[in-house]
Amino acid sequence: MRQKPLWFNRDYMLLWSGQIVSNIGTQVSQLAFPLLILALTGSAAQAGFAGAPRALPYVIFSQPAGALIDRWDRKRTMILCDAGRAISLASIPVTYALGDLTMIQIYLVSAIEGTLYVFFNIAEAACLPRVVPKEQLPAATAQNMATDGITTLLGPSLGGALYTAGKFLPFVADAISYTVSVISLLFIKVKFQKERVAEPRKLWVEIHEGLAWLWHHPLIRFMAILTGGYNLLFAGFTLIIIVLAQQQHASSFTIGLIFSIGGIGAVLGSVAATSIQKRFSFGQVIIGTTWFTALILPLYAIAPNPFALGVLTAASFFVGPIYNVVQFSYRSAIIPDELQGRVNSVFRLIAFGGQPLGLALTGVLIQKIGVIQTVFICTLGMVAFALAANLNKLVRNAQPLNEVGNV
Repeated sequence: MRQKPLWFNRDYMLLWSGQIVSNIGTQVSQLAFPLLILALTGSAAQAGFAGAPRALPYVIFSQPAGALIDRWDRKRTMILCDAGRAISLASIPVTYALGDLTMIQIYLVSAIEGTLYVFFNIAEAACLPRVVPKEQLPAATAQNMATDGITTLLGPSLGGALYTAGKFLPFVADAISYTVSVISLLFIKVKFQKERVAEPRKLWVEIHEGLAWLWHHPLIRFMAILTGGYNLLFAGFTLIIIVLAQQQHASSFTIGLIFSIGGIGAVLGSVAATSIQKRFSFGQVIIGTTWFTALILPLYAIAPNPFALGVLTAASFFVGPIYNVVQFSYRSAIIPDELQGRVNSVFRLIAFGGQPLGLALTGVLIQKIGVIQTVFICTLGMVAFALAANLNKLVRNAQPLNEVGNV
């Protein structure tokens, strides 16, 4: 039986549209955070360290979060998380207007934002196979990646414009965007998980089940490590681009435009992702995208102007959605529903656990040895991960998506 297009799936469209608005707000504030810290302290290292508390909760909370998401009502969890993030972000413009904004508060807001993101993100990944049929997971994942592209296109330029108009405005916009996400979730009718018939057991036992499942699926395990290496190297790349652009005397608005040009690449990559996923094998896509990224990185060191930085960012952002659509839809089709939260939390711990270190190291390296040398260090790391993907037989010989199922 032919599936209805995703555009006619009311619940998916509510989830998707709410996340468009929310992600635009996130892009707006993510650009504003390092700009605000650089304005307050003049330190690239401080800007890098301030991003670390947002990423650190993945290391601390992802395992218990995954087990709890498989117990809790996923929809209610997502609503509470975005409500909390709205309140947290709103505190920055309030204290800024009162003249009481401190670096301690910025660190705290970053940590709260990161903690609630862990729970929201795992719940969102776990609920997607309930909102759309398995056959439409690649298309839904591609549309979600298109959301990221659209928000990367619109968010940074809007963030740069808002920051220029008033340093507190990007944080007001992000708080409003989380409120819109909460409203969209309230109108979704489908249940985000199957009925749970088994009695909850000790938390560590349920966490172990997720770890054991991932450990006994070596392809998914390798993809978690590969994605983790990718994210370790790119955790601080926003800061790298900002510093490169500032050395070229770019304004805040121009810096926002650089990321908006990058967003065009992300949108195009999202549009192309489903077709590429159908036309090429899993291994061809994963190996091809990692090598393409490795070859793009060193060109940042010789980019002569902000427009060139934007073009390189567009090329880099083009392959990101393609990689993510292929690896995410593949593992979503394999993981059983009752383990979605736990396995995804393990995967995300490995994939995102290195981000705090990556953010901090990027800031320190820029401060100590310079931004150009930092770009070359990232390039060497990406080449190593591309070689690892190239040499992995499981990646090269992975089954087509239509031949895999919950095992």
